[in-house]
Amino acid sequence: MSEHDWRAAMLGLACSLPVALIGALLLRRLRSRSLTLSMVVITLIPLIALIAGVVVTSGFMLTKELRSGAVVWIVVTLVCVPTAILLGRSLARQSVWEREARDRERTAERARRELVAWVSHDLRTPLAGIRAMSEALEDRVVHEPVDVAAYARQIRRESLRLSAMVDDLFEMSRIHAGALNLSLRPVSMSEVVREAVASMHPTAAAGGVEVRIRPGDPVGPIVLGGGNELVRVVRNLLGNAVRHTPRLGEVVVSTGADQQAAWLRVDDGCGGIPEPELSSVFDLAYRGSAARDTAGDEGAEPAGAGLGLAIARGLVEAHHGQIGVANHGPGCRFEIRLPLAPRSAPATAVSH
Repeated sequence: MSEHDWRAAMLGLACSLPVALIGALLLRRLRSRSLTLSMVVITLIPLIALIAGVVVTSGFMLTKELRSGAVVWIVVTLVCVPTAILLGRSLARQSVWEREARDRERTAERARRELVAWVSHDLRTPLAGIRAMSEALEDRVVHEPVDVAAYARQIRRESLRLSAMVDDLFEMSRIHAGALNLSLRPVSMSEVVREAVASMHPTAAAGGVEVRIRPGDPVGPIVLGGGNELVRVVRNLLGNAVRHTPRLGEVVVSTGADQQAAWLRVDDGCGGIPEPELSSVFDLAYRGSAARDTAGDEGAEPAGAGLGLAIARGLVEAHHGQIGVANHGPGCRFEIRLPLAPRSAPATAVSH
């Protein structure tokens, strides 16, 4: 390399270094801002440094080589900058998605820990009761027929409570694992409601609560869904409503449809939910600070592990539907919306 070439290289380097340093400082200021802008700066720094070095070494003379280099620089910039913008946006979306995924994972893990704590407590209580009563019966501490019958009824209630909790845990695990195998077919919402209300009637009657269906179309809207799963959704909503409605209160179920979807509403008399808690109603193990637990009432439905509404949400979302809650009148209104079936599709019966 000749001395002239060496001097030109050193001069070009001396002109390029300030550009690189300015770019580095600019990137440092942008690191907490737009990732897309940072990618553009990273792309432009070497191009600007190169053109600065070429211009200075040419003595600021617009030579033929400099014009050719400028054209190449412009073409490269027009190609590289949009590519950097697209890459930056892609990386930004991926970064946001990963951050949201980590937040969801932390939230789910926290919910699982809370659920384990709730369930551990709730399992110990009925198990301790069953053990104590069975030992009393075995040791003949209780021998009067009336007392034996009362103990048998209580053991049965606690066994049903345990069974319901195990069923809920199994269903929740299927939802979280994405293992729901829904067989979507046209189903009449009215039939789903009648099936769910019929199954809840003994519990509601024992709790002194009336469950009634608001008159409407006997067939009701036809939706695409799994009959058994939709019955479970409505039954969970009814169970929650009956549990939190005082004696002599009523729970009203209504169905209908608009141009977008079919809807089902369950109105109860729970007295309302505090506004700050409305967004948490469908969370795992949610019970609420003002919830009315009728588990101690004779014949009332035993309180579960706080999974009923979370399961309802999971099943509704698996049907590509929506579920929500709002304070309404003397209590709350739970509403689900589900996609309508094609008009020509005949409704099929709900399997048992």
